[in-house]
This record gives sequence, structure tokens and C-alpha cells, in this order.
Amino acid sequence: MMMRRLGMSDRPMITAIAAMSVDGKIADAYGSPARFGSAADQAHLEAAIAPMDAVIFGANTLRTYGTSLPIRDPNLLQQRQNLDLPPQPIHMVCSRTGNLAQDLRFFSQPIPRWLLTTVEGAQQWQNLTYFDQILQLNSTGDWLKTLAELWAKGIKKLAVLGGGRLLASFFEQGLIDDLWITLVQFCSVVRRLLLPLRVEVFQKNRA
Repeated sequence: MMMRRLGMSDRPMITAIAAMSVDGKIADAYGSPARFGSAADQAHLEAAIAPMDAVIFGANTLRTYGTSLPIRDPNLLQQRQNLDLPPQPIHMVCSRTGNLAQDLRFFSQPIPRWLLTTVEGAQQWQNLTYFDQILQLNSTGDWLKTLAELWAKGIKKLAVLGGGRLLASFFEQGLIDDLWITLVQFCSVVRRLLLPLRVEVFQKNRA
């Protein structure tokens, strides 16, 4: 679904990608990884991120899953090669504190890794090789300056994969250009309602 486009000058085109069960849930009350997606859903996600220069996700999402999703499908790898793209998009973690366990499997995956964090958050990663690049977040929460920096570094297409707060911040600033929501065939009455976006974003934009 195409969205409105604000501040398109010198920033990547941004696609929000989320999956949700038919009763509107994306996680349980304990923050467990959402494993209700089928193999087809996983293939759909892989195809969605295949054309991207980079994907971005929040620190809690990384802590929950421990990994990101590299491109494995040979056809999609060939597609990236045909587009003169590197085999894998850049996988960017957004964390203001920079507090991430160094033993996460994410750090052994064959993907380029960037960290978006504050000056304080970057300090603990200095002189280490876990991230290929560390970029500074805007202290006010305004994404445009960061996005302009990403554009200057060659990132023209960016996928936002979650979590909810990160997605909400992009929606709140009118920066989502395209929205992909996968409705998976799963329903559970015992799971807590956790929508892909924080509800107050919609409340602010009503009327």
C-alpha cells in the first residue's frame, strides 16, 4: 500500500514491513519471538527485502530473535547481482543505549552490520569489529538528518522491519512511502494485543 511522501528530497524510499495474525497480534505477553509465520511468509519477507539497499530494526527486535534474515534464495541473490547490488543488504540496528550482547548469533551472520546509536551508545563499540559502521542518531528523534546521511552513503531503498516503536517513529514523521503487512493464518485468544504500531500514533492523526 503506497503512503504519502514527505521530505522525499535526498532520503531513501522507505518501506515498512510487518506481519500480523488475523486477530491483530504480533507477539505474546512475554515478548517471545513470533514464530507463527509459515515458510511462505518467510519467503515473502525475503523477497520483500531483496531489492533493498538496507534494512533497519530496533534493538529489542534483535534481542528477541538474536538474528536477522539474510538473503538465501538463489534467484533473489541473482536478482541483486543483476541490479548491481551486493549479495546482502546492510542490516542496521537502531539502539540509543547501544546495549547489545556481543554473543548474539547476529554478529556471526554473513551480512554487513551497521549500528545507529547515540554518542554514549557508540562508546562501548569503539575499536571493536562487530559493526562495519556506526552512525549517530539525532538527539531530537528527527529522522531526516539521519536519512540524509544514509542517502549520501548510497542507501536509496530502506526497509523498516520493527519493532513497534521504531515503526511508529517513522509513521509519526510521515516518512513511510510504502507499507507491506502480511496477514498470517494464525489466531490465538491467549496472546496479548500488540499491534505493529503504537496506538497513540493513530490517535494523534485522527480527525
